Amino acid sequence: MAMRVDMRQVVLVIASAVDLVGIDDVLHGRRIGVMAVECAKALGWDLAAQNLVFDAGLLHDCGVSSTRVHRAMADDLDWQDAHIHCERGSRLLHDFAPLAHLAPIVLHHHTPWEELGKLPVPPTIARYANLINLADRVDNLAAPFHADNTLLLQVDELRSLIERRRGSCFAPDLVDAFLDVSRAEAFWLLLNPDFIPQYVSEMSRFEKKRLIGLAELKQFALTIAAIVDAKSQFTSDHSLGVARLSRFLAEKSGIAGERLDLIEVAAALHDIGKLQIPDEVLESPAKLTPAERALMKKHSFATYQILKRIGGFEELARWASQHHESLNGGGYPFHLFAGAIPLESRIIKVADIYQALAQERPYRKPMPAADILDILRTMQADNEIDAMMVDIVAQNLGDCHMAAVGPLV
Repeated sequence: MAMRVDMRQVVLVIASAVDLVGIDDVLHGRRIGVMAVECAKALGWDLAAQNLVFDAGLLHDCGVSSTRVHRAMADDLDWQDAHIHCERGSRLLHDFAPLAHLAPIVLHHHTPWEELGKLPVPPTIARYANLINLADRVDNLAAPFHADNTLLLQVDELRSLIERRRGSCFAPDLVDAFLDVSRAEAFWLLLNPDFIPQYVSEMSRFEKKRLIGLAELKQFALTIAAIVDAKSQFTSDHSLGVARLSRFLAEKSGIAGERLDLIEVAAALHDIGKLQIPDEVLESPAKLTPAERALMKKHSFATYQILKRIGGFEELARWASQHHESLNGGGYPFHLFAGAIPLESRIIKVADIYQALAQERPYRKPMPAADILDILRTMQADNEIDAMMVDIVAQNLGDCHMAAVGPLV
């Protein structure tokens, strides 16, 4: 299978997923991209370089999945563990061929300029990475003033803070370019949520679509799954386990060929929206409050909104986002009834339930396969899940458990 995909849409999907970790501020990556491009223009960089730093800005924090880590980064500009997410983000991008060229930029986007010169980093890459570092630092300093609309009152102080790090944290000519473009109110007003979507659209206008094969599509899904599963020790490998089990159940259901691969992709992507859930809620050892349950119910709709942005992903977006729908209409977020829920979504739902029950959670130990099957039978009796899927699980219990989390013990 090959589909023609706008790679900027793919970048934006990953960026949107990562930015969800900010919870109340989901535009950080896009603001970095905007600032990097405006500085690149002042430096006379060509359109290719502008697009490169824009994408690097969008994806610079792809190694961050935890809301705790996100808060630490926002609160401490010289956070000593910053290198961890740089290294992780670089590895993720390196493994996805269409975006591998951004990996070294992400790796060094927190490395001070005076240290970059001592490393075996190509000069061009060093400058790209340092520009992302500068824009990131500006945005972290400016973040408190977006909410109360007082950013323009802080411009002089922000510019002064960057200028003081000229030659140490940041390359002198990059600082000069920033000081040049940031004199104008227009530079800061571009960072307003009302104007960012138009800027992103204009940057994407001339982006060429390219064919992406099934192997690259699966690698994209695995990249997203790795970001999501790293959010908590309790969700480690959850998306990958759901993807494996979904493929197994689909194959036993008689589905073959590319459809199997597409179900696996959708299953790997099903929990993107969970990045927006605070770590404290996901890892709560206590029963969730009504407010926390309502917060949890946002995640599958967020998955739908993110995935449907990629042209050609409309069907996959539905399969992935309907994994909490119930045949009796009591699921969420769409309250679909059986006739409106495709087989693919039913498969992913059962795989999601099984994998979650088989994995440790903060409020319980992993459940044995027989107990999981009992729960699935109860849900089947309540017309929540597909009876055929439960029968397949019952007939292949050991193989299902292996696909979900590993061998039975």
